[in-house]
Amino acid sequence: MRDVNSRTGHGPVEDGSDLHTDRSVPLRGEPGTVHVILGADRTRIVLSGEIDADLATDLHQATSDAEHAGLPIEVDTHHVTFMDSSGVAFLARLATRSRHRVRLLRVPPTVRFLLEVTRIGELLDVIDDDAETQFEARGDDSLIP
Repeated sequence: MRDVNSRTGHGPVEDGSDLHTDRSVPLRGEPGTVHVILGADRTRIVLSGEIDADLATDLHQATSDAEHAGLPIEVDTHHVTFMDSSGVAFLARLATRSRHRVRLLRVPPTVRFLLEVTRIGELLDVIDDDAETQFEARGDDSLIP
């Protein structure tokens, strides 16, 4: 017997059924990513996919990089498909360590729900207006891997 978590969602599974048509088996989500981009007047952290414990090291590094830059911080969550307590803790850490109020951009319903339930949203500014999300990176060295 195979572990359901080892299925990637591509091709047939051992019993011959196609995973894409078998709705009883959940598909794995998109792995999460964290990118820190330095701008002229602020730091943008872009989160996408599943933000969970697998990204703990990346989330801590992003916090450190953003703190080191000393600029206001904004977090683009537009492409987040899932977030667990690791992501919530990351947002709380940013909010409590930043000298400026942290802004969350284009927050999907999944993340918005967590902000309300945990009340972390009270520590952050949620920006839904795309006009306020314009961002210009410093240049080629602006992306911190």
